[in-house]
Amino acid sequence: MADTANLPLATAVKAAQGWDEMTRQLMLAGKYLQPMPTALQIPENHVSGCQSEVWLAACPQTPGHFVAYSSAKIIRGVLAVLLEKAHSLESQQLAQFDFANYLAELGISRQISQSRADGVAQVVKTLHALAGTAA
Repeated sequence: MADTANLPLATAVKAAQGWDEMTRQLMLAGKYLQPMPTALQIPENHVSGCQSEVWLAACPQTPGHFVAYSSAKIIRGVLAVLLEKAHSLESQQLAQFDFANYLAELGISRQISQSRADGVAQVVKTLHALAGTAA
């Protein structure tokens, strides 16, 4: 079972009933995503394989934290939920955490298209790679 204790975005998403409410909660979650400086929206931080443009980078001001951005509101919300969980984990836990299962338990995986799910998988892969470099 997904541990959402002290994770308000994940708790709200998990409680959503149906696609409309899930979409609403994800869009609200996206508003809590820490802004990514445009200076970090560079090719090295671009996540390829996503349907929409996505950038993910280690936060220069806060070791062990990450910043991300997508122009797509739903994906921005997914990023916010992912980073909320990532920031609650120790670096060793983060490198091994099963984000795909976490998103499935929250109900996000069944509510997004396969192409978006493939992109989210690339985001998770990048997150794990960044966590491994930071460890």
